Amino acid sequence: MNSLIRVLLTITLIGGSLGTNAAGLLIPKGSVDSLTIKEHHVEVVVEDGYAVTSVTQIFHNDASHDSEAIYSFPVPKDGAVGEFSVWIDGKPVVGEVVEKKKAREIYEQEKSNGNEVGLTEQKGYQTFETSVYPVRANSDTKIQIRYFQSAEIDMDVGRWVYPLEDGGVDEEALAFWDTNTKVTKAFSFNMKIRSGYPIDAIRVPNHAQANIQKLNDNEWQISIVKNGNTSPPVNKNEDKDSLSMAKNYVVGKIKEATIEQIETLADEALSPVGLTLNDITKHKSNSRSYDAEERQGPVSSTQSSTANLEAFKLDKDLVVYWKLKQGLPGSIDLVTYRPDPTKKGTFMLVFTPGDELSEVNRGKDWVFVLDISGSMQGKFASLVEGVRRSLTRMRPNDRFRIILFNDGARELTNGYINATSEGVQHYLSKLDQVRPDNGTNLYAGLAEGLNSLDADRPTGIILVTDGVANVGETRKESFFKLLDKRDVRLFTFVMGNSANTPLLEPLARRSGGFSLSVSNADDIIGRVMLASQRLTHNAFHDIDVDIEGVKVTDMSPEAIGSLYRGQQLILMGHYWQHGQAKVELNAKLSGQPKSFSTLIEFPETSTLNPELERLWAYAKIKDLSQRMQDFTNEDHKNAITDTALEYGLVTEYTSMIVLREEQFQAHNIERKNKLRTEKEAAARSQRANQPVRSNRADEQKPAFQRSRPSFGKGGGSFGWGFALFTLLLIFTRNHRR
Repeated sequence: MNSLIRVLLTITLIGGSLGTNAAGLLIPKGSVDSLTIKEHHVEVVVEDGYAVTSVTQIFHNDASHDSEAIYSFPVPKDGAVGEFSVWIDGKPVVGEVVEKKKAREIYEQEKSNGNEVGLTEQKGYQTFETSVYPVRANSDTKIQIRYFQSAEIDMDVGRWVYPLEDGGVDEEALAFWDTNTKVTKAFSFNMKIRSGYPIDAIRVPNHAQANIQKLNDNEWQISIVKNGNTSPPVNKNEDKDSLSMAKNYVVGKIKEATIEQIETLADEALSPVGLTLNDITKHKSNSRSYDAEERQGPVSSTQSSTANLEAFKLDKDLVVYWKLKQGLPGSIDLVTYRPDPTKKGTFMLVFTPGDELSEVNRGKDWVFVLDISGSMQGKFASLVEGVRRSLTRMRPNDRFRIILFNDGARELTNGYINATSEGVQHYLSKLDQVRPDNGTNLYAGLAEGLNSLDADRPTGIILVTDGVANVGETRKESFFKLLDKRDVRLFTFVMGNSANTPLLEPLARRSGGFSLSVSNADDIIGRVMLASQRLTHNAFHDIDVDIEGVKVTDMSPEAIGSLYRGQQLILMGHYWQHGQAKVELNAKLSGQPKSFSTLIEFPETSTLNPELERLWAYAKIKDLSQRMQDFTNEDHKNAITDTALEYGLVTEYTSMIVLREEQFQAHNIERKNKLRTEKEAAARSQRANQPVRSNRADEQKPAFQRSRPSFGKGGGSFGWGFALFTLLLIFTRNHRR
């Protein structure tokens, strides 16, 4: 128990100090810019298996001349940007999607003519840029971006990420741009989770000021409101002492407590020694930032902190977890959209298997291939903690190797090491001494990790990286050939928002492994615990879904691959008839066939979820992009472009342009996306005024006979991390009263 407490304390305190680059206004280095982000407001609704995120911003121009605003922002994995609006003459104007080159040409033309114009385009994997002209002299300009994504539920824990860090791995961009991340006047975050299954708890790491409200068992809301120029000066030395006192108190209390008493401790009002709630975030970030303070000298209690002049900084991801009630049944959920019974409808099937997968007892070999390039400096503590947790969960009959790579690759261990307590601690102490530096030779690291495999033992390779391969072999075809030569499963941990996910995910998928994203704002221990559930249990392989009785087409993903313990399968497609259908999930478990089936009803009409059309389109685009990983095909590129144009999505080949209404006509741009967004807005309003719905489709004939796996009450990282953070919060909240 003591080691778990130490790990949780470390993770709680390091989470917010990682990463230095972020979303924000882009300013050429060395220039002086008068633009600021005056307001930044985020609205999120999670319901019916997907999330709709709306980001509204106000830019302010202090200068006496007009300016152009260029705003860079990452979008989460599986986030589909489908709406971009600019307020013109006091009213929002929704953008339209056109081919990327044409959109840029129109933008530059309208800009040169002095007309109002806005452009959102994809600049890299899940990194987008919005350009707006003009931001009038001494005036404000308001914009809004909206994106859609499926809701992530794993081991009955949901996770939503607002990715603000850009990872800091694009050296060319870093050399040219500075990023203004400050929101000067007002920041707000409002999220509503409407779940068809009861929710037990909500967790918002690194944001103790978050207001979490339970409306009922199935509906919760989270809010954060921050205003500028309201915080008092900060004495960092006093914060140090307060944090140390809080840590000692909490550790002492938890050592004395049973797991069942943790929730009771979290509700106690601890010794009243007065600390404001607004200081919680400063405590956490300062706990890992004292080297800079020590170099500069202590901050006097009479000095003003410039950080207090802002409402918020867009430099750290915002993560929200929600934990479903224990003991829920395995299930199949169905959400549909079919406004016209004479035409095709769109469906989303969500498979959540029960706890069917047994634990693997025989010894395994694990090879850790760890990125120690320069961009990992801010993330390395998280990486080491994740490796520590993974190694300490291994059995004595397991073995491990540790490979490090930056410009080249080297082995930290000397061959395979038995996962005894002594062996683990010896190499963890060595790993603690490593200092990240230089470039990213991903190929060399993976090649070294594939050496010396033992054909008589099952082997998994855990690859942890945050960046893009920029040294040595970088062609994705070479990576595929390297991996195809070995019978090994690759598991990739993608740290940050700039990692080369389009390469890493296919590599993992082709090997039968999985890819797991990790934000610096995550409960890192929770992500590792989640992965360990997959690594220590059997998995379903060669999955196929068959639907009979109702005609279905265009299903995505086309290749499903494997399904691990606690993982959901989300299947998108079109259906052409209504009525009852037999749905069957077939898979192999330890080489033996396994089948789960049920009967579900496809409705004749349904109008509440028009966003499903965009989610299907995005899933289709992902399938096409994955095919292009193997070989470039002009037909695939054209198919991606056509799908994005039809469904109004910003992609590598399409962008969204905002013009005055008369200029849309002048450029012969049809207002299809405007009509689509109006339809979606009406449906969102209608859903908001109705009770939370259950979308379970197999209740009459359950497909899975066992309940879902979960971390369990008080166990796993979610329960412990939540209780620990609450205790820290309560103590520090009362410390200065």
